[in-house]
Amino acid sequence: MRAPFDLTAGWLATAAGGRLVSGDPATVVSGISIDTRTIQAGALYIAIRGERLDGHAYLADAAARGAAGLLVAEASGAPRPDGPFVIAAADTLAALQAIGREVRRESHATVIAITGSAGKTTTKELTAALLESRYSVFRNRGNLNNHIGLPLSLAELKAGPDVAVVELGMNHKGEISALVALAEPEIRVWTNVGNAHIGFFASREAIADAKAEILERPRPGDRLVVNADDPLIAGHARTFQGRVVTFGLSEGADVRAVGVTPRGIDGTDATIETAKGSIDVHVPLVGLGNLMNVLAAAAVAIELDVPLDEIARRVSGLAPASKRGEVIRTPDGLTVIDDSYNSSPAALLQSLAALAATGAGRRAAVLGEMLELGDHAVGLHEECGRAAADARLAWLVTVGGAPASAMARAALAAGMASGAVEHVATAAEASEAAAGRVRPGDIVLVKGSRGIGVDRVVARLKGEAA
Repeated sequence: MRAPFDLTAGWLATAAGGRLVSGDPATVVSGISIDTRTIQAGALYIAIRGERLDGHAYLADAAARGAAGLLVAEASGAPRPDGPFVIAAADTLAALQAIGREVRRESHATVIAITGSAGKTTTKELTAALLESRYSVFRNRGNLNNHIGLPLSLAELKAGPDVAVVELGMNHKGEISALVALAEPEIRVWTNVGNAHIGFFASREAIADAKAEILERPRPGDRLVVNADDPLIAGHARTFQGRVVTFGLSEGADVRAVGVTPRGIDGTDATIETAKGSIDVHVPLVGLGNLMNVLAAAAVAIELDVPLDEIARRVSGLAPASKRGEVIRTPDGLTVIDDSYNSSPAALLQSLAALAATGAGRRAAVLGEMLELGDHAVGLHEECGRAAADARLAWLVTVGGAPASAMARAALAAGMASGAVEHVATAAEASEAAAGRVRPGDIVLVKGSRGIGVDRVVARLKGEAA
């Protein structure tokens, strides 16, 4: 653990590229917030002007809730309440980002930045779990992985961790580039190229081009950890001006899984081969995708000198992040695979394959529409509908608009019985439909884009089983 350090009003004004308008430059803040609903006493409140709300309208509220300081736009005419110190800057969002970057530099933490079309959050959590055997580790909360969330996360490095593991999200070109400039990572991890957000891009190749921004601004000694099984990644990785470490199932991968034995919803067994030796692991997470996430995390851990036996021990004790493949077993025998946080076609296909590999019990699924797929939406949903039929589901409920309806029709065309497939428009309707079909002993996968809200289905099934 490195020594923590204080953020003072004077330091913050300089880091933000602004000026201290009023207050004592030695005043120390407890943290940084952009939301008066969750601000802690003693924090710096930064007034961000967004598409719907202007944070300058909440300055008085921030002061009333105990903010030690306010960071405002120079041009804002909003009244500034007495009490907190005031920093003025030309652009408050740019100021937030500059503060995050400067705290990151002051902390001297080793930063690991993760991107990919699927599994970013899981890989982040797995990487942190493996590194915690040797280091004090910070990981960004939830999905604080964009141009606002990332600098807020970096500001927390004032606590002095040895290592910070952060994820970088994007749905448009240029976003990863901006985030890399903020995080300045020593280790970059690129997990995969899928079709998530393909509605904003012309092709998977275009997605890969945008994700490849993770390679930008390398310094001597920086490392890149990449998926050896993805040819779109391999082409870009060859251009990286630093050390490249590969993981995957392919022969020649630096961190390679062999002897892979799928155990359905009970996880996967494999041997991991590395230059430092081999270890047998049991990955207690659903699907082959999670084996790949473990390989990525293990590759990072090996780079940071975590012993192989410690990696194997920690992998066996892993647990999924909330709503990301949680296996919920109820007293009366119902099993719910709660993967309701989000979905993409590639991730859904992997989840259905894991479900198909599961033995006892009727297999079933509630599948929500996958958003941001643009003109590819119907075709990708049809592919998943056929995979649902191949998984030999006893019943299937699809949720959402026309693409989800196409998924249901594709499942029927691929052989599912007409009475076994139902399409509904809303998560509330899906909850009722699933509750009417489920029986003790069923194994039910619940997965969909966050905007569809299929977590309501999970809650209802847990209630039905209680």
